[in-house]
Amino acid sequence: MTRSNSDERHIAFPITDLDALRELRAGQKLRLDGTVIGIRDATQIAIFDRGEKPRMDLRGAALIHTAPNVRKLGPGRYEKVCIGTTTSARMDRFTRGLMEEYGVRAIIGKGGLLAGSLPVLRELGGVYLAITGGAAALETTQIEAIEEVEFEELMPECLWKFRVKDFGPLIVAMDAHGRSLYEEVTAGARETLAGIVERF
Repeated sequence: MTRSNSDERHIAFPITDLDALRELRAGQKLRLDGTVIGIRDATQIAIFDRGEKPRMDLRGAALIHTAPNVRKLGPGRYEKVCIGTTTSARMDRFTRGLMEEYGVRAIIGKGGLLAGSLPVLRELGGVYLAITGGAAALETTQIEAIEEVEFEELMPECLWKFRVKDFGPLIVAMDAHGRSLYEEVTAGARETLAGIVERF
């Protein structure tokens, strides 16, 4: 389910149509409602390198690269303290597995995935959504509750289910059509640098 205004779109996760995000284009602004799943390096290593299958359903999910600061309330129950986002590139190798094996369709983080993930996004209809770095305080207010946690032994790099409302703004930085804003910015910077060098 999506709704939009002239500047940005709202999308509710998890999505049921795994091809629904193919219509998104690099540069679009989004806000998310529903649930977002927090994940980090250690969790993905456990899932893919050690074969520890998660119980949490990731089909149609939006994942966010995070290791949140939380307060324990009781067995399996936590409240948020500060939930920020980390750099994504080092977790790039897990992109295909998350999308192909588990049905994930959106990944949220900072700095982008590597260029090798673009064919995966194109093939499977996924997107990478950029979040503003340093905005953890705002991000935390947009997370209404922690609904579920898995892989608690990896604290804080667990699998977290967050209930969110108006989460964002996020930018579609890598889309299912082969566009990457990161590559475009890099190419533009190289062209500018070459022009400067020529003048000298």
